[in-house]
Amino acid sequence: MILLVLMIVLAILPTTAGAVSGEPVPTGATSPQIVEIGVDTMDFNGFSVADGTVETNFYLSLRSDRPISLDNVELMNGQITAVYPFVNTTNEKTYRIYALITADPDLRQFPFDQHMLPIEIESKNDDVSKRVLVIDTNRTGIEPEADLPGWEITHNRAYVMNKSYDEGGEEYSRAVFAHDIERDTASTVLKFFLPIMLIVIVSLSSLMMKVSSRLGLNASMFLAAVLIHWRVADAIPLVAYATFLDIFMIITYGTLVMVLISGILIMKFTETKDTIRIELVNYWSLRIIPVLSISLYFLLFLTLLL
Repeated sequence: MILLVLMIVLAILPTTAGAVSGEPVPTGATSPQIVEIGVDTMDFNGFSVADGTVETNFYLSLRSDRPISLDNVELMNGQITAVYPFVNTTNEKTYRIYALITADPDLRQFPFDQHMLPIEIESKNDDVSKRVLVIDTNRTGIEPEADLPGWEITHNRAYVMNKSYDEGGEEYSRAVFAHDIERDTASTVLKFFLPIMLIVIVSLSSLMMKVSSRLGLNASMFLAAVLIHWRVADAIPLVAYATFLDIFMIITYGTLVMVLISGILIMKFTETKDTIRIELVNYWSLRIIPVLSISLYFLLFLTLLL
C-alpha cells in the first residue's frame, strides 16, 4: 500500500512542478527583433529648394539574428527608384539604393539658408514590440567625395526615434540619417549681394551730384535692383514668412527711394531756382540717407550671427 501511494505522488509531481498559484503560464512570449541598420551615403544631386526634393544614392545595410530583408523596412520620406543587392544572406543584407527624397526647406535666412536632408527608414508593418531598429555606426556615414553643387555638406548624424500615427497608438521604430547643408557663401555673395551693393553704392554716390540729371541714374539703378531681386526670388517657392532676402531688399528699395525723392526735390527746386532749398536737400541727404542705410544693413547682417 505504501508503494502504491508513492507511485501516485510521483506521477502527480511533474504536472504541478513550476506552476505558481494564481499566475498563468505565459505562452508564445518573444522579445522584439533587433535590426542593426546602417546608411552610407554616396552622393546627392539636383537639390531643388522650390520642390524640396533631392536625388541621392546610398548603401543600406541590415543585420539581425533573425531573417531580415528590404521588405521589412520602408523609405518614409521619398521614393526608391532603383535597388541593387550586394550581400544577400538570411540574416544580413546590403543594397545599393537610388532614391528621390523629400526635405522641408527653411528659407528664413535665404540666400544664406541651411537645410537638413534626411533619409528616414522605418520598420514596415511591425511595431516596436516586434521589431526595433538600432544604428550600425560602423556602416553609417557619408563618402568624402560626396558633394552637392552650390552647397556645402557641413555635418551628418544618425538617430532612432519611435513614430506613432495615432494618439496612444502603436509606435514604429524609425531610423533617421540626417545631412546638414548650407549654401555656398562665396557664390551667394558674388552672384547676388555684389551686384546689389554696387547698385546701392552708385546710388548713394549720386547724392554728391547737385544736378537734376541724377534722377535718371537713380531710376535705372532702381529698375536694375528689381530685376535682380525678381531673378533670385524666382528660385524659391512662396512662403508665409519674410526671408533674409525680403528684408534686405526692403532696405535696398527704401534706400533707392530716398535717393530718388531727393533727386525729385532737387529737380523741382532747380526749376524754381531755389538755391537755398537745393543746398538744404543736398546737405541733409548726404548726412541721413547713407547713415540710415548702412545702419540697417549692419543690423540685418548681425542677425546672421545670432
